[in-house]
Amino acid sequence: MRVLVAPDKFAGTLTAVQAAAAIAEGWSRTAPGDIIEQAPMADGGPGFLDVLQASLGGALHAVTVSGPFGEPTPAAILLVGDTAYVESGQSCGLHLTGRTDPERATTRGVGELLLAATDAGATTVVVGLGGSGTTDGGAGLLAALGATADCPLDRGPAGLAGLTVVDLGPARARLDGVRVIAASDVDNPLTGLFGAVKTFGPQKGLVEDRMPVVDGWLQDFAAIADRRLALEKGAGAAGGLGYALLLLGATRVSGIDLVSDAVGLPARAAAADLVITGEGSFDFSSRAGKVPYGVALVAGSAARPCIVLAGRVDVGSREMRALGVESAYSLVELVGEERALADPAGALAELAARTARTWSR
Repeated sequence: MRVLVAPDKFAGTLTAVQAAAAIAEGWSRTAPGDIIEQAPMADGGPGFLDVLQASLGGALHAVTVSGPFGEPTPAAILLVGDTAYVESGQSCGLHLTGRTDPERATTRGVGELLLAATDAGATTVVVGLGGSGTTDGGAGLLAALGATADCPLDRGPAGLAGLTVVDLGPARARLDGVRVIAASDVDNPLTGLFGAVKTFGPQKGLVEDRMPVVDGWLQDFAAIADRRLALEKGAGAAGGLGYALLLLGATRVSGIDLVSDAVGLPARAAAADLVITGEGSFDFSSRAGKVPYGVALVAGSAARPCIVLAGRVDVGSREMRALGVESAYSLVELVGEERALADPAGALAELAARTARTWSR
């Protein structure tokens, strides 16, 4: 039996590469004769560069950029020919903010990554959006590229209070002749009920009574910069980084689709008998551009069954079918939360070994 293992990261415990290896190792315990192919995946968030380099090759260039509070932060760009890949979470990720002071966290470092990419000779820059701890509408990114305003653009959303004028001309000129692609895992608008603040603010540390204030700052920013683009799909990605990139003329694409094409997932799924994917928490929000849904769509197009191994499974059988998934298996349900966190790779391998008893012919 040919098995394709294509998981996302298990946030906070395993990278996608580690998760794929654990699943493959566990599956082989039960079904040593099966042919297992590993295809770690990403949707634009953490692990984006690792997954792409594993498939595309290229060279990683180490750089130091501004972190979410201005501190020097190590990051990298992946250069493949004249195309550079950038992972926004490396400079403004949730792991760097610790969910603290979200009104001050800036995306300036992402703009510095763009500058590093163009300085390295890239004529196309693909920015992976996801896992950010910021909600500044990408104002910090614009400041790094030369945009000016009558308020500081790189002091987080709080810096936008009282904004009345912004000049994006220098930032657009800095990227003249460069094609920018925004690869995001969500399609939310910038503001409003389904915007960056209301949907993702709490996970970044924004408290309920501050969310209307922060959303108001972003609305004012959009009214001055371009209200229409604030409504575009993906404008709310990564706390509004998607919006800033759209202001610069970027093309928005699905992160999972971009990675799927890069790793040749459709052809690899067609050659398999079973496709396995996974993530830390498998729930109905996974339908919003997340890896399991994207992998399941590819498997469905190839008429191959797809199953999910996840830390938690919070969907029923009907929801699974809607996501194109045959079955889903929970790590926490098998070994308990304490073991799942203490030994995630071992526990995931154990879950894979047990699942193989049902699925391996």
